[in-house]
Amino acid sequence: MFGTFMVFNEFINPDSEVKTLKKNNALLKEKFDKLLQDYKQLDERIIAISNQSHDLRLKANLEPLQTDQNLYGIGGSVFVPIKTSSVSKIYNYLEDVDAFVNKISLKVKLEKNNYEEIESAIKDNEKMYDALPAIKPCVGTQADDFGMRFHPILKILRMHNGIDFITDVGTKVYCPGGGTIDFVGWRSGYGLTLEIEHGYGYRTIYAHLDGINVKKGQKVKRGDLIANSGNSGKLSTGPHLHYEVRHNGIALDPRNFIYDDVNIFEVVKK
Repeated sequence: MFGTFMVFNEFINPDSEVKTLKKNNALLKEKFDKLLQDYKQLDERIIAISNQSHDLRLKANLEPLQTDQNLYGIGGSVFVPIKTSSVSKIYNYLEDVDAFVNKISLKVKLEKNNYEEIESAIKDNEKMYDALPAIKPCVGTQADDFGMRFHPILKILRMHNGIDFITDVGTKVYCPGGGTIDFVGWRSGYGLTLEIEHGYGYRTIYAHLDGINVKKGQKVKRGDLIANSGNSGKLSTGPHLHYEVRHNGIALDPRNFIYDDVNIFEVVKK
């Protein structure tokens, strides 16, 4: 009976299967177009995120990424709804869509790596900012400048690798940036000397001290009390603190590492 029904149904409704296929195809086409629009919106959001990450890279002191323009040249006919019924044209269309989806996936992967790099750089920058010498190490009047000068004791033209703060013996000296005490001891013309290794190539030197409150290998932070100024050493002309900042062994002008608008007692550890 079932077989007879199917035979008669074919004779009565010869196009029923075709109609069913067309209906199903129409539903699939509608869902496909909706999915394609969702991908288009996702692509637009990824491009917006990429533009934001460009600014974030600059803020994190990272070089801008060299964008592959091929990744951002997608669109055009891919977003045009399907109007053809040709199998070959539909096949080509699906290949274009597949390539588009692959490029979106690549964009997502690249942006994920990009943001991981930005996150890592920001964390590293925070550590570097905590380590950089950034405050005046003690109260006092700045005297001799950084640079070539006529030495008051040796009576010769000689490079002055730091700056001097005229202050009383026993004045508290504070750590200008986080680091590790690398040297504590006596150095001929420098007298009682203290050196801090800050990392990132930076080192600070404190000379002519009267006393030292830390020991070699100790970790210190900005604002920690590390020493007392003095008048030690053969080349000291009077009570003062000689202060140096070096980067990879090269002496830099310490004034470039002192923020005048920051009061030393704003960051001193109580």
